[in-house]
Amino acid sequence: MVIEVNKDVDRYKESVCLGLTARQLVFSIASLIVGGGIVLLLYRYVGLTVSAYIAIPAAAPVALSGFYSYNGMTFMQMMKRKLQFAFGNRPLTYLSTEGEAEIMQSRAEEAANKKGKKKNRDRRM
Repeated sequence: MVIEVNKDVDRYKESVCLGLTARQLVFSIASLIVGGGIVLLLYRYVGLTVSAYIAIPAAAPVALSGFYSYNGMTFMQMMKRKLQFAFGNRPLTYLSTEGEAEIMQSRAEEAANKKGKKKNRDRRM
C-alpha cells in the first residue's frame, strides 16, 4: 500500500470549505460584510459605482489579512513591521573621528605623492 505524504508538511493547510482554510473563510466573510455594508449604506446617496469604489479600500485590508502571507507573516504583521521601519527608526548620524587638520594633511600627502609619481615618469622618459 502506497500512502503519499506531502513533502513540505509545515506548509500543509487543511481546507474547511470550498478549498479555503478556516482563516481564509472567516476573513473572506468579514470582507464581504464590510464591503457589502458600505455599498448598501452609500448607494442611495452617491450611486452604486462610487459606493463600490469607496468600499474596495475598506474591504481590501480585511481580505488581505486572511489570504496574504509573506515569509510566514500575516498581512497585519508585515504592515506593522513596514510602518515601524518607515517611521519608528531614528536616523543614524555619522560623527567623524578626524579633524580638519588631519584631512588637510592627508590631502597634502596625496598631492605630494602625485607630484612625486609625475616627476619619476618625466625622469624615465
